[in-house]
Amino acid sequence: MPRVDPSTVAPPRRRLSVGGFFLVVLFFSSSSVNASVHSYIGEKFAPKGNAFVLHGGSEGLFASLPDPNATAGGGDAFIRFEKITFTRMGQSVENSKSTESIVVQAIIFEVEDRETIGGSAYGGQRAVCCTPDLAKLGACTQGKVIYRPSSQNPNWPQVLAATFNGKDLVATLPSQSIPITRTGMYNLYFIYCDPALNGLVIDGKTVWKNPTGYLPGRMAPLKNFYGFMSLAFVILGIFWFSQYVRFWREVLPLQNCITFVIALGMFEMTLWYFEYAKFNETGFRPMGITFWAVTFGTVKRTVSRVIILVVSMGFGVVRPTLGGLTSKVIMLGATFFLASEILELVENVGAVSDLAGKARLILVLPVAFLDAFFILWIFTSLSKTLDKLQARRLIAKLDVYRNFTNALVVAVVVSVCWIGYELYFKSTDVYNEQWQNAWIISAFWQVLSFSLLCVIAALWAPSQNSMRYAYSDDGTEDFEREDSLFLIKPGPNPSKDARSSARLMEAKVAVGTNTTASHDEDSEEDKRE
Repeated sequence: MPRVDPSTVAPPRRRLSVGGFFLVVLFFSSSSVNASVHSYIGEKFAPKGNAFVLHGGSEGLFASLPDPNATAGGGDAFIRFEKITFTRMGQSVENSKSTESIVVQAIIFEVEDRETIGGSAYGGQRAVCCTPDLAKLGACTQGKVIYRPSSQNPNWPQVLAATFNGKDLVATLPSQSIPITRTGMYNLYFIYCDPALNGLVIDGKTVWKNPTGYLPGRMAPLKNFYGFMSLAFVILGIFWFSQYVRFWREVLPLQNCITFVIALGMFEMTLWYFEYAKFNETGFRPMGITFWAVTFGTVKRTVSRVIILVVSMGFGVVRPTLGGLTSKVIMLGATFFLASEILELVENVGAVSDLAGKARLILVLPVAFLDAFFILWIFTSLSKTLDKLQARRLIAKLDVYRNFTNALVVAVVVSVCWIGYELYFKSTDVYNEQWQNAWIISAFWQVLSFSLLCVIAALWAPSQNSMRYAYSDDGTEDFEREDSLFLIKPGPNPSKDARSSARLMEAKVAVGTNTTASHDEDSEEDKRE
């Protein structure tokens, strides 16, 4: 294909048209890819400007390693075309002439070279396909895609062509591998320019491979990340279960729930590691492992939120039951699990790249709303619980709850800041040029939840004093003992001892009356709630 004369290419301010076209296409294909093997089964082309386009894939690829034997993956990075065929409709075959040739092209380019695609005559509107005016200028061949060589790599973009000769019904793209010699975000588009091919469908597949395996570049670091997270959960589990075994007689129901969450986290991280390892080996997501990894993770997040909520309500610490709130907590947890499970399954098991922005937004909004409701209810309940503990002067429990509240406040503030960073990251990286750092977005939430779990495990670790944090029928045990020690003073005068004993008896009666009144108030509050 002849090169485009630079004088015929629109100035930078004229490039917005074709840049906008690729922006829209890349936006809808910017979700994480399901597999490094992209299959096309009877897919049709969509009109874009003066071209008909089908997006064939978009992935970050690392350059091939110098030594092919350096890794288990062979060290080669490539995009391989396998059995790509184009089939046109019978009507277009009947209308075609026996001497004409129509071309369908596959163009691969690195995202930094996106402005090399398309051109314009006399500084007019930029077009993807060669127009008659550009063909007259000798800048390109009419009916083919306009492109210029990359300034970074003169051999790119790579263009392959399949040709319909005369009344051919099927055209085949040559099976070959395109080696990747430069690290970048690569995009593949199938394009034809002749409207006579309207209704054209494509079948076949392309295989995208990195030097270390088939994991897409955006996801490759997550394999090692989940390996480290699995090790972190093992260390946390060893600490927790050793304490659990040592003081099993003192274990509280709350600590059993924490044990369950730690076990779920260990299973989740291990499953994700094996999921990515299998994905890296085959190029396809192992749906069974992916489903269970998603489910374990959703159960863990749901149980964690419910535990934080009931602890914030003072369950097992200042109140023995949740009363009428139990059904509401269960309903909220079940709704959150259902919404999160659907979202996670669609993102990780379903075809993410097929989801439009609005469709995904419908799934994200319920989860975000339920999370916000959890946070509001947790902090409202914490405020009431802290007031109760302070009023009853339960100093040990109050210190634990204050530390717990501080940890939650820090987690919420960090989460809000990170959400702001995510929005900034995605709004400023519309072409996925920062794909090598994209894995940090999802990894951060795993690290944050693990950190909060470590704080909770440290605050409520099983110990010989575990029962002092449990609910007691006598809610004034701490300050009653302090008052008694204050009132009892040794002295040689018997009359003083008698007076002290009398004062002590009066104090006990008063404390007992206050305790009964306090419990009556708690019972009335539970009924109202």
